[in-house]
Amino acid sequence: MIKKTPLALIIFLMILTRGYSQNIETLRQKIEGIANSKNAVVGVAINGMEVKDTLSINGQRHFPMQSVFKFPIALTILSEIDKGNLSLDQKIDIKKSELLPGLWSPIREEYLEGGTLTIAEIIEYTVALSDNVGCDALLRLLGKPQAVENYFLNLGFKDFAVKINEETMQSNWDLQFQNWTTPKEANRILATFYENKNGLLSKESHDFIWNIMKGTKTGKNRLRGQLPKETLVAHKTGWSGAHKETGITAAVNNIGIVFLPNGQYFAISVFVTESVESLETNEKLIADISKATWDYFMDQQQ
Repeated sequence: MIKKTPLALIIFLMILTRGYSQNIETLRQKIEGIANSKNAVVGVAINGMEVKDTLSINGQRHFPMQSVFKFPIALTILSEIDKGNLSLDQKIDIKKSELLPGLWSPIREEYLEGGTLTIAEIIEYTVALSDNVGCDALLRLLGKPQAVENYFLNLGFKDFAVKINEETMQSNWDLQFQNWTTPKEANRILATFYENKNGLLSKESHDFIWNIMKGTKTGKNRLRGQLPKETLVAHKTGWSGAHKETGITAAVNNIGIVFLPNGQYFAISVFVTESVESLETNEKLIADISKATWDYFMDQQQ
């Protein structure tokens, strides 16, 4: 006589075989443990290709974007290019007077007396190298920073605000909070423009911006910090530095699309604010969250 195995035991054995990391709530607990171990406020949003692979922590909280807003700026410029109002090969003069010494700018290091660059070149400097001079040059083309906010509001992105440029933001610590989004909205922007289901961008513009995002040079110790070296990550970073008097860091951010070996991907946005930790600790916090997420999705493939 064959003895039947109780259903509860079968389920228990299946869980042991597959591993607890298959459960998105287990990943949430891991991430919460990582976040709660530091003296900082952390916001996280994760979206896989299936609805079940979705979570957020402080997902609706407003976080200062800092340079993360350069990705939406580039998307807004590309929408104008697709309308025929601008072109990638259009040349833009950047004057020496616009190479402000207080702003991070690889453009300034390359063009000491000012220079002429194409819009394509400025976008690459702005997104891949987080150039502040290039960022403000793009905003001048749009007329005002609010043009970026208006573009996204018209597309239905309500948890998103751009009020000021880099020059203004870097001149006054308190003003950076006027450019904000939420982790969930940042992920929605990433997924919407990567999937491009509604044809928001032409194929040329879509391929152009995502190739640049894949080539981002900043934030090597954040989202991609603990992932296998060959992992493809299309991402954008942001950083406020620490307040001179309080030592508090308002923003260490990284948002992006992480590509898995099987061709699938997940969107992840991590924002760190109100942190008294060092930059290295804040970056490791992001890397730890990214690695835990990577491990979860790799388990899903087994």
